[in-house]
Amino acid sequence: MARVKINLPENFEFSTKIEIRIGDVNYGGHVGNDAILSLMHTARLKYLDHHGYSELNIEGVSMIMADSAIQYKGESFFGDTITIFIKAVEFNKYGFDLIYKLINQDQKDIAFAKTGMLCFDYEKRSLCSLPEKLKSVLI
Repeated sequence: MARVKINLPENFEFSTKIEIRIGDVNYGGHVGNDAILSLMHTARLKYLDHHGYSELNIEGVSMIMADSAIQYKGESFFGDTITIFIKAVEFNKYGFDLIYKLINQDQKDIAFAKTGMLCFDYEKRSLCSLPEKLKSVLI
């Protein structure tokens, strides 16, 4: 069976720290796979805010997630502080990918991930073109 493989960039342009909450922990005593995606969402909002944007207003358009992939590399636990690194890559007519690297306070890898983000018009319920200014800001 083929496994997901996330190719990490040489460097990341943004990072944020997030503390693991008890609600992030599953019955196995570690952070659940669903919580990893939620933590990535929080980091993505912080990344966009860092650039003066939100998911609903990026140079006059909104964003919608088209796909996601996660490679789980290690466990994380309640009380851990994880650092999430983000970089925008693979720009195209309608969007781009975000690459994430999650590590714990001991610098151990927790997960590598990718989300495909598309520009979206929520009023028309359709894709729209990636604003050129957005590309120049995120590169």
